[in-house]
Amino acid sequence: MKQIQRTVAAPTRIGLDAIAIEAGSPVELDLRLESVSEGVLVTGTVRADTAGECTRCLEPVTGSVDVYLTELFAYPNSVTEETTDEDEIRRILDDQIDVEPVVVDSVGLELPLNPLCREDCEGLCSECGVRLAIAGSEHSHDILDPRWAGLAAKFGVGTEPSNKLVNNEAEEK
Repeated sequence: MKQIQRTVAAPTRIGLDAIAIEAGSPVELDLRLESVSEGVLVTGTVRADTAGECTRCLEPVTGSVDVYLTELFAYPNSVTEETTDEDEIRRILDDQIDVEPVVVDSVGLELPLNPLCREDCEGLCSECGVRLAIAGSEHSHDILDPRWAGLAAKFGVGTEPSNKLVNNEAEEK
């Protein structure tokens, strides 16, 4: 059994489109390597800071990821290596273990698919793109009712707020 504690720089960006461990960021590895009958069992934790953007308002999001790993690396010519497909189990090659693919897979599964800057993030206005958190409750847009669009075009009526063809539920009732 061997205990390994190292801090390494992420060789590439590790994660998802919206949030990831950036290339060059420090990644803390606290791993335990144990010799078992069919290979080397690697267990331990991987910790790193993450950066990305909120999927609702596109503001920067930072955080950290803490992943627990458990992976068996099969010895060359072991029964495990001979009885499993190549993509089902990791293998020891030239007396070396490559934990990078395990870290990449584990971090990708741990990160949120839709990171948020905060749980109650309102996102962006679908009309003008302003952040709803700073726009205020009075933020709105007057939208021409599509049922009146042809008539409005015929008479050259715009979409000004004073226009009576504007979609207004109070006037329709």
